[in-house]
Amino acid sequence: MKNNFKYLTTGSEDINWGVYINVAGTSSVKPNEVYPSLNHPSGYYFNWDEGRILNEYQINYITDGEGILENRYGTYTVKQGNLFIIFPNEWHRYRPLQKTGWEENFIGFGGEIAEKFMSHPLFSPKQPVIRTGIREEIIDSYLKIFDFTEKEQPGYQLIASGMIIKLLGYIISFEKQKGFSGKRIAKVIEEVRFLMRQNVSGEYNLEELAQQHNVGYSYFRKMFKKFTSMSPGQYHLQLKLMRAKEMLISTDKSIKEISNELGFQSIYYFSNLFKKKEGLNPTQYRKKNILENKTELPLP
Repeated sequence: MKNNFKYLTTGSEDINWGVYINVAGTSSVKPNEVYPSLNHPSGYYFNWDEGRILNEYQINYITDGEGILENRYGTYTVKQGNLFIIFPNEWHRYRPLQKTGWEENFIGFGGEIAEKFMSHPLFSPKQPVIRTGIREEIIDSYLKIFDFTEKEQPGYQLIASGMIIKLLGYIISFEKQKGFSGKRIAKVIEEVRFLMRQNVSGEYNLEELAQQHNVGYSYFRKMFKKFTSMSPGQYHLQLKLMRAKEMLISTDKSIKEISNELGFQSIYYFSNLFKKKEGLNPTQYRKKNILENKTELPLP
């Protein structure tokens, strides 16, 4: 790994985009080597005694070695395959162990949309270290960000910032997968989801389904929600609404026929629910999408 970092300028277009990158880099620190490098600008350089405060987020990914991170909430061990997150306006300091050194990949970023993504419960200065392990997807995200920032071609900030969102998605996804790795409940959830997709209009007694798989319903519901981010009932309802949208656009069936076919309690319940979720009632949704499709057709 080479030592390479780049501090970037941001224009109004980058800031208005909602996510922008301030710095991206890699560093290979040998055992007993001085850390951090004296080549960092004053706003980023720090010494161990004083630490520092940044006005941006930073995500450091350690691919080799070991070190420690400290902030006002405590001291944390950082090992190979760990990410640690620095938060704006939070005092911190970190360094590799002298006997091991470390290899780090880091990005610094900010923006209004970044704030929204970083408000996810997984990201907290009270638990700043996330143990993802060595993941090809994470390394690849960093490498692509480095490539964009190194070349600085027009619009690079917009594309590289998208890679940050992708990186955050990977981190959350890998964390969610930890609760299912090697567990039978993951297979049970997949089987239930497949059943629902195969017969969207069906009615399911979810407690009986859980019982058939020898799983307690409370545990099944809790793990299903963790797996899909919604309860089993809401998941089934979303499938019905997706199918309803397809039928509204691709068939000439009446609203009542669609409602009955998908097993809704009544046309009124279906219409009210559809409008609540989509912002339009079924008739409005059908007219809007058919009109848009006609507009997009090429002229003869």
